[in-house]
Amino acid sequence: MVPIALRNLFQEKLRLTISAGGVALAVLLILLLDSLYIGMLRQITTYLDHTPGELFVAEDGVVNLQGGGSSLPAGTAGEVESVRGVQAAVPIIGQYAIVEVHDKKITTFMIGYDPQRGGGPWKLVEGRQVRRNDEVVIDAVLARRHGLRLGDTFQLLGQDFTIVGLSDQTASFMVSMIFVSLEAASDLLLAPENVSFVLVQVDRPAELTETLAEVRRRLPKLSVLTKAEVAANDLRLLGGVFSTPLRLMVGIAFLVGALVVGLTIYSATVEKMKEYGVLKAIGMRNRGLYRIVVEQAVVTGGLGFLFGTVLLGGAIKLIEQGAPQFLVLTEPAVV
Repeated sequence: MVPIALRNLFQEKLRLTISAGGVALAVLLILLLDSLYIGMLRQITTYLDHTPGELFVAEDGVVNLQGGGSSLPAGTAGEVESVRGVQAAVPIIGQYAIVEVHDKKITTFMIGYDPQRGGGPWKLVEGRQVRRNDEVVIDAVLARRHGLRLGDTFQLLGQDFTIVGLSDQTASFMVSMIFVSLEAASDLLLAPENVSFVLVQVDRPAELTETLAEVRRRLPKLSVLTKAEVAANDLRLLGGVFSTPLRLMVGIAFLVGALVVGLTIYSATVEKMKEYGVLKAIGMRNRGLYRIVVEQAVVTGGLGFLFGTVLLGGAIKLIEQGAPQFLVLTEPAVV
């Protein structure tokens, strides 16, 4: 039956090209939106994925890194470090901040960290870590988009900072990360000696549950969670905002692709009605006729799918060059 189906399709090459092209565009849109969504989720948790520690300590009631403000006394890290089962406690400050570049205000997520203890940029593409309170490491994508280089100066919350490093994997579709010293961040926020969070490394990851319970027992007035829980909370808070519209667009793209195939096969079937009548007259059963129609649909959809996946590679390259703040990740399961 396949030769009959193929003959019907390739007799009208223009129609086949248009229908396969319509399916390809629908497939491209579906895969691209899903890939953007996967990349967005990866960006939301990138800091937690790359920084040390298994536990996360914040102000009571705060369960997100990026979703809510937290303020802890500077001595909190020492208290956490004294708990049995804790190897190290890394204090950081995390806060959204406005950067002024070329008379343009840009929202960033500022991380204040102690270079000796960690919590700062995990991968530098240029330059070095901060050493002084007037130095900053900024995301490389942010630097490229706004023409910033090592040695340039910009204002952060009204104070001048010199760029000494460019970091990788710290860009986001919403905001990019910048890194300053813990003391500088504290001074900028007018909260001397206060920190936002404490990242906790445990002695034995296999005993994480026991250490978590002990930290909670010793510090009952603080919010103590695993980093996995905090990451999940950030994904629910930030990822949920974009999930519904993206899924709706994916559903629309799928419907468009299905309609393109359906209309193409319907019109091709109607035009060949006489030929189908002849096949029926010489003894072909309805099952055979239906099979021809289904095979035409499968071939059209298959060609469109192949074209769509090829187009996806080109679209990803265009996004990487034109809008590198968007991370596009394609997983086999999505395809």
